[in-house]
Amino acid sequence: MISGLVLICVVAAALWGGYRMGQRPVAPPVGIDVASTEILSLLETERQAIADARSQQRAHTDVLALRIAEIQGHLMRLNALGDRLVEVGKLDREEFDFSSSPPVGGVDDALSGEMQDIAEFNAEMSRISALLEDREDKLAAMEQLLTNRELMAAIKISGRPVKKGWMSSAYGKRTDPFKGKKSFHRGLDFAGKPGADVIAVASGVVSRSEKVDGYGNVVEIKHANGYSTLYAHNKENLVKVGDVVGKGQTIALLGSTGRSSGPHVHFEVHRDGKHHNPLRFVGKP
Repeated sequence: MISGLVLICVVAAALWGGYRMGQRPVAPPVGIDVASTEILSLLETERQAIADARSQQRAHTDVLALRIAEIQGHLMRLNALGDRLVEVGKLDREEFDFSSSPPVGGVDDALSGEMQDIAEFNAEMSRISALLEDREDKLAAMEQLLTNRELMAAIKISGRPVKKGWMSSAYGKRTDPFKGKKSFHRGLDFAGKPGADVIAVASGVVSRSEKVDGYGNVVEIKHANGYSTLYAHNKENLVKVGDVVGKGQTIALLGSTGRSSGPHVHFEVHRDGKHHNPLRFVGKP
């Protein structure tokens, strides 16, 4: 009986002790709080590293965009210069087509694992940009040279004053067609159809456009280096004093006004007031 009571008391004491222990807060194992703090710190560090990497990537992207814009600008200027050189140099546009990419081909052996980093890419773009700038300068110099040549060709007296027709009288001594006496002919005569084009043999400024005794309707043009050309017996003058005319431009219509035996243009070349044999200039291309 007594032993039963003792057992009951022991069990009751054990249950009460368990109950009291269950009411107490359980303390975390030693080191758990420290580990959590370290993990959170590492995560924050990684997040900051990712944010920095994205920011750096955006900066690289902006730099590359500026580089590409610079190169595109150079290419546009080179294309414009190329088109101008084709025009001035009278080149074949199909052969020198600056509007399309150059044809390329061949088989490339890829290098496994070979990738350009940002530094290498920037260096290559800088090299290409410098190369394009150098080519642009050289093409601009070539354009200037060709333009100057074109200008010199335009102001140089050369060619005939008619597109169609034939030389009917030479420069120098001849028999006057009206009086039959010896006379000196100061120009060349080119016969042709009435109303045919009379053209300027060089660029210049019109200094005379009027009717003159013996010459009929006359056009005179001042050129570079003291030269001037005269076109007489015109049916009609198409330019006036002060007009700037280009080489090959129609300045009058062929006629027979003044002292003339038929439709032709009387052509003279002067330099500093003295007449010269136009055949020297007509015979040159």
